[in-house]
Amino acid sequence: MHAESGEWRRRFAEEARSERPALALLCLLIGAEADPGLDEAGIDAAEIELDRLAGLLPFRPGGPRAWAQAMAELLGESCGFEGTPGDYQRLESSLLHEVLRRRRGLPILLSVVWMEVARRAGAPVYGVALPGHFVVGFGPRDDQVLADPFDGGRLLTGQDAELLVAGTAGTGVQPSMLTPADPLNIVQRILNNIRAWAAARPERSEVALWALDLSLLLPAHPARLRYERAQLLVQRGDFLGGAAELEEYADVVTAVEPTTADRVRQQARAARAMLN
Repeated sequence: MHAESGEWRRRFAEEARSERPALALLCLLIGAEADPGLDEAGIDAAEIELDRLAGLLPFRPGGPRAWAQAMAELLGESCGFEGTPGDYQRLESSLLHEVLRRRRGLPILLSVVWMEVARRAGAPVYGVALPGHFVVGFGPRDDQVLADPFDGGRLLTGQDAELLVAGTAGTGVQPSMLTPADPLNIVQRILNNIRAWAAARPERSEVALWALDLSLLLPAHPARLRYERAQLLVQRGDFLGGAAELEEYADVVTAVEPTTADRVRQQARAARAMLN
């Protein structure tokens, strides 16, 4: 943890628990955790860039389709925001300040850029968490227009959405898949992506650890994350810390999953034994 990390985490927890969590700020605070070079001025500069991009949009272009087309023309065509398969291999693709700089990123981060720019301009915009691929929606359900920022803002037909979902989930589009994504769920999904990136790179276990730490600061999170954190501590050689957290997790689940609790306590004992 770098010197300013404690303050960033305090602000992250505070913002996540606010009445209306600011998605851009939460994403930038994730970036500050990842990048010691991102300071307060850098966070402000990223917010100013979102404001600047919003100012380039035409004034209230019309209905949902007109908004989506205006966004695609600005961010996709003029500014070059899009994604490539190679972006999945880069941690920067999950960090908002880097996505604004590189104009490349994962679908969910490019969607965050779209949402934040469009929201500032007054668009009826929201994220849509399709299985395996995040996109952006405009307008009410009966007049919804979907756009894919990863594909430069291509507007999606109903068949396009069906193909996207079928390719990842093997099912058709369900109405529940098209509902607006909650900002905190978006943040959790971003942190899950970062953890997945780190899991494929054992030498970057410190990234997995801070992503878990931030996930645990969200008001609602799976209890199993505490178990994952304990295991990660043991893998990183913090046997005492990992054992203590394993025991705490066992205490939490013992009432509903006594067999699991017993197994976790055995893992705690095994972790302590590694010190001998």
